Amino acid sequence: MAMLVLGLVLFLGVHSTRIVADGWRTRTIARMGPGAWKGLYTLASLVGFALIVWGYGLARQQPVALWYPPRGMNHAAALLMVISFVFLVAAYVPGNAFKARLHHPMVIGVKVWAFAHLLANGNVADVVLFGSFLVWAIVDFASARRRDRAAGVTYPPGRTQPTVIAALVGLVAWAVFAFWGHTFLIGVSPLGV
Repeated sequence: MAMLVLGLVLFLGVHSTRIVADGWRTRTIARMGPGAWKGLYTLASLVGFALIVWGYGLARQQPVALWYPPRGMNHAAALLMVISFVFLVAAYVPGNAFKARLHHPMVIGVKVWAFAHLLANGNVADVVLFGSFLVWAIVDFASARRRDRAAGVTYPPGRTQPTVIAALVGLVAWAVFAFWGHTFLIGVSPLGV
């Protein structure tokens, strides 16, 4: 569990600099340059992610159950994951209505991902992993919206074609991951098939 927690602290800590130290972040980027900042940010994120994967894998070998999700929660989680995948894709498709309306669809996608996984999993490691991401995403979304309001950021209205593209690519990505990728990478079939 220590590796999982260390990975979460590193990964989510790096991703929280705009939440807790935006001024420091701005000064550091100005001092070292955006390329060096992105390099260090990426390196720290990758190390944190690797520790999360390793620590979660270790914790899954000796699970400690807090509760046993009722039958069907994995299907509810799978349905929520469709939404999560669409929002994650929408973050990268310019001009879509999801981004126009939600402003930060990736963070909302992370919220939905974490909540869905909390519904379907009841072990301590699951609560630590997905609960940490859920809390972080809630705080990050609120912080991003405050920054948007303070800066007077406006989002252009969404157009139909990019919205359909985001939805279709998200749906296809979900299907590939739900029917093949999750079992291949995680070792668990999310649909129980």
